Amino acid sequence: MKQLLFLLALVCTSRAAHQDLSEKVFTFPLDSATSFVKLNASAQQPITALTVCARFHSTKTRSQTLFSLAVPSQSNAFLLYKPSVGVYRLHVHGVALDINGLPDDTDEWNSVCWTWDSTHGLTTLWVNGKRSARSILAQGATLTGAPIIVLGQDQDSYGGAFDRTQSFVGDITDVHLWDSVISPCEIRFFMEGNAITPGNLLNWKNLRFSTTGSVYVEKSDFDKLSCY
Repeated sequence: MKQLLFLLALVCTSRAAHQDLSEKVFTFPLDSATSFVKLNASAQQPITALTVCARFHSTKTRSQTLFSLAVPSQSNAFLLYKPSVGVYRLHVHGVALDINGLPDDTDEWNSVCWTWDSTHGLTTLWVNGKRSARSILAQGATLTGAPIIVLGQDQDSYGGAFDRTQSFVGDITDVHLWDSVISPCEIRFFMEGNAITPGNLLNWKNLRFSTTGSVYVEKSDFDKLSCY
């Protein structure tokens, strides 16, 4: 009986949807190990290149997780993580790389894009119009199996094992994911809030997702023109 009640509670707290989230944000107001958004994406197998773009606003200075993609064989298949203010940690297939020296505003919106291509392992991180030096990360790696994509938590196992101290607190919006490396011009358009070609794996204007726990869909204040 207890197990049945738990499953019913999980169903009630997870609200499936498929909608246009233009001028909307996911709000994560609390430190939590049980609040997250699951994003649904179908990807050709195996995955050998990815670009993710998103915007986030958070006043937290502790470690936080911005984007977590896991596959059955690797929980840190494609993970964008912030161990501290001013440091971004990129994980591909369990291999990590720290990026320093890029913007990380704790009282403003941050626009971030991350590209990775398995062929040469080249990876680049862009934040607020500034980019990192190109580095090599997980050259030749392939991501196979159905991906589970989570916002708000770091998957320490495939789809779970969340840690409150790694959870995201704040707002996330404009999440797009491509199975290719998009052009620097497209990235600059995104950074400036201009129209872009939407992600073919995740498209913020046509997003299939479910929320669990204390996560809310709220009005965005990134584009101040939307207030008029």
